[in-house]
Amino acid sequence: MTHAAPAATHAVPAGGPAGSGAYVLGVDSGGSGLRVALGRVGEPGPLATTVCAEPVRTGPGGIDAGHLLDQLLPAARELLERASAAASAEARSDAARACGTSAYEVAAVAIGAAGMATLGDRLRAELPGALADALGVRRVALAADAVTAYAGAVGQRPGAVVAGGTGMIALGTDLKEWHRADGWGHLLGDSGGGAWIGRAGLDAAMRAHDGRRGGSAALLDRLRAVFGAAETLPGLLYPRSDRPAVLASFAPEVAACAGADPVAAGILRQAASHVAEAAAAVCPAPTEPDGEGGGTGEVALTGGLFRMGEPLIAPLREELARLLPGARVTTATGDPLTGALRIARALATGDLRLPRHPTMLFVPPEQETGQRGRTAVHDGQRPG
Repeated sequence: MTHAAPAATHAVPAGGPAGSGAYVLGVDSGGSGLRVALGRVGEPGPLATTVCAEPVRTGPGGIDAGHLLDQLLPAARELLERASAAASAEARSDAARACGTSAYEVAAVAIGAAGMATLGDRLRAELPGALADALGVRRVALAADAVTAYAGAVGQRPGAVVAGGTGMIALGTDLKEWHRADGWGHLLGDSGGGAWIGRAGLDAAMRAHDGRRGGSAALLDRLRAVFGAAETLPGLLYPRSDRPAVLASFAPEVAACAGADPVAAGILRQAASHVAEAAAAVCPAPTEPDGEGGGTGEVALTGGLFRMGEPLIAPLREELARLLPGARVTTATGDPLTGALRIARALATGDLRLPRHPTMLFVPPEQETGQRGRTAVHDGQRPG
């Protein structure tokens, strides 16, 4: 089942598009911490980046907006000060004229956060006003991390992205609606992701330990090398709050065994099948080239999962060719932080073409004028 979002809008935020010299901020908030990138509207890539190593807290009310701001605002000011120190007086003057105001104004901020779709109510309620007060920014986009992964991998073209790491989610759009498959966590899904592969590998190892069918002696040897005696594994694994990460830590061992061990190779083939099925569920149907990125579907792969290389990539390409004949399989051109910066630039210039959605890609209504009508959110299979 896929989940469709409202139709895209192409409105210019109030105040008109920002000039090429204006600053924009991209933010990526995930389990490993907060990353912030500063860029200019008219220049590709970031001017500078910084990392806040402490992950943003999540509580009963969802993602803690105050904790995010406590990290983001000092980081943003540091980046602006560094950019200011690096610029000559003449360049600062030119930038001021280009953006029609202070050369150090932040024209737009885009924040991508893990859990935004289900835990982002406080962020959507509090961040736009807080960022306006603290940085003077009038354009804010709040996105699920899958959306910033999409923007980093594909940009603003129709297509699909598979973001694979400990978990796995596929996201696609025809620039009218978003379609999502999986990303439901290691107990309900994330099929083919790192935790799924690691768990399947450990299951095969424990089968070999017991003498049951489907076991792998090679994987049992790797289990012992990584975790110790097989019978102690439940005590090591079950009490852990980071079980998905622990399971995923065994996935590279499965890939390392796949060349010589048919059980390990079979696990990766099954993982590739799951990933390809998710991609096929969300990839928009091919259309005639239209100058807006239409034509043959694009499927971009992003995330640490695909660093396992050919043991996973080779069967994945075969499955994608079978399920999506003619689709172009690409490697992501940028990561979620790149995607956040791309969204901020597009928002600053009034050229944000990715579909708005109340939880996937939220832009406060007061920032936009002349919106097109929106469709209701609905569940159902991707058309085409």
